[in-house]
Amino acid sequence: MVGVIVDCGVYAGGERRQLPKDPETVAQAIDDDGRAFGWIGLHEPSDAEMERVQQLFGLHDLAIEDSLQIHQRPKVERFGDTILVVLRTLWYVDEGDAVETGQVTVFVGPRYVVTVRHGEGGELATTRHELEARAAVLGHGPAAVLWAICDAVVDDYETVAEQVEIDVDEVESSVFSPERTSDAERIYRLKREVLEMRRAIDPLREPMVQFAHGVNGISAKASPFFRDVADHLSRVSDQTEAIDTLLSSALNAHLARVSVQQNDDMRKISAWVAIAAVPTMLAGIYGMNFDNMPELRWHFGYYAVLLLMAVVCFTMYRFFRKVGWL
Repeated sequence: MVGVIVDCGVYAGGERRQLPKDPETVAQAIDDDGRAFGWIGLHEPSDAEMERVQQLFGLHDLAIEDSLQIHQRPKVERFGDTILVVLRTLWYVDEGDAVETGQVTVFVGPRYVVTVRHGEGGELATTRHELEARAAVLGHGPAAVLWAICDAVVDDYETVAEQVEIDVDEVESSVFSPERTSDAERIYRLKREVLEMRRAIDPLREPMVQFAHGVNGISAKASPFFRDVADHLSRVSDQTEAIDTLLSSALNAHLARVSVQQNDDMRKISAWVAIAAVPTMLAGIYGMNFDNMPELRWHFGYYAVLLLMAVVCFTMYRFFRKVGWL
């Protein structure tokens, strides 16, 4: 399991104990000291590796199944004295306007926390180090670890939302620029990524509010920390909804502009066709060569017809320019 275990730690009184980094040591340490709790971090473990952790901490079979299946819907469930929290992690790839997703599953027991991470995003090493530097917060036990993870994941949501907003601003500028652009594909792609964000964000709003008001397994002293997370989550949810609305408006504006441009093109084509029809009609009439056409033998007939063509075409051109068709 060495390659899968990101870190293992045993904490007591807000301080980390210097012990070997393996699940067996963590399980033994929290059994020996009723004040300590353990935090085991795993990255993309196999079935066998999760089964070993399950045996050490008595995790429920259904909870283990959820932790191994990626792309789960964010949720909070209780299995006995263990709280299962499934979070979807987000990060943004600017080159393709893509919001990539991963998953963090958190098992929170009375004296242990097990985190299972899938995907490249949502690394928890920084979160662990920052939490270890705050002994007063870490002293709240497993609830503090759950708060720190939720806070880090929601902060990533805000970062992604800000990056998406930058691309939305670029789309807006392109849609309303004087040049002809083709933005429909990019707008649709951004809307699809925003939908991916909402699938990660919206289901968490109610559980975070529940944690903020206190639930069994989350101490009342830790509730204010979750209120802060719930507030940030509500804000980024509203921000994401506003981005989605803005993209819908931009798409409608783009389609309306394309329609106007097409109408403008059709008017120009129609105007030039009408102008070209005049000399075509006159040439067709005088090209019939009937004997009883008096103009055929008129000395100035050719020049008169050319002059008539020019006058009519110029008059029509001025008219179409005046009404905005050319």
